[in-house]
Amino acid sequence: MGVVAFPFSSSLLLTNSISKQNTKVQAKRYSTATIQLSSLSTFTCIHSLTPTFCQVKKRHLSTNFPAKASSSVGSVEEYTVEPATSVKFQKSLTLPGCSTSLTLLGSGYREKKIAIIGVKVYAAGFYGNESIIETLNAWKGRSSSDIQGDSSLYDSIFQASLEKSLQIVLVRDVDGKTFWDALDEAISPRIKVPEPVDESALSTFRSIFQGRPLKKGTLIFLTWLDPSKMIVSISSDGLPSAVDATINSTNVTSALFDVFFGNSPVSPSLKTSVSDGLALLLK
Repeated sequence: MGVVAFPFSSSLLLTNSISKQNTKVQAKRYSTATIQLSSLSTFTCIHSLTPTFCQVKKRHLSTNFPAKASSSVGSVEEYTVEPATSVKFQKSLTLPGCSTSLTLLGSGYREKKIAIIGVKVYAAGFYGNESIIETLNAWKGRSSSDIQGDSSLYDSIFQASLEKSLQIVLVRDVDGKTFWDALDEAISPRIKVPEPVDESALSTFRSIFQGRPLKKGTLIFLTWLDPSKMIVSISSDGLPSAVDATINSTNVTSALFDVFFGNSPVSPSLKTSVSDGLALLLK
């Protein structure tokens, strides 16, 4: 059998073979590049949709959370300020020798004339058992000025066997003897005919202050337990913890009450303030 001759030469076949191989390689390269490009595009797409850490952090920081509701409990005011001296008086307090707490009814100040100049010596606050108001029903609806000018109302307060107290707060240094002398000058003229019991009571009263320096801020409590009995407490460091003296004399205790709440009170501002307080309670 003879050899069949192909229409192409061997060199052409070789060329075609090499060309096909190159085409396959190029196709492979193109395919790989396409895959790589596709993967890169996919990665880029995914990456562009995925926030970075900074973006996530920024989003969390910029999130508007609802503000927390803040609640504040208003503290109840426990003091009343006497305006002329800026002395604070507790609205209620419990004193040694008293069976119950007492409520502030009013406050004022005592001024002493020295060389025609008014000098404030102390501030004063008057406290009473809340039940005192029940003894004053006859004055319900009365105005402050009516109450202030009606001595019978203050007589009723004094005669009531209910605790009441006068708190004195010194606003300057005072010698104990000087303080007592001023108090005695107001009390003694109100006792027309002193009896031995009155003299004894005044002597006890005097002994509390003799030789005792009374510094600014000292507290003096004159507390009526009943019409014939009064206790005295003095403290230079907050409320007193003990009773310093007991005064047993109706004449002395009533004279002292009249010094502050009679027709010629040594502290008109105190009586006016107490009258205002009583008028409010008796509405």
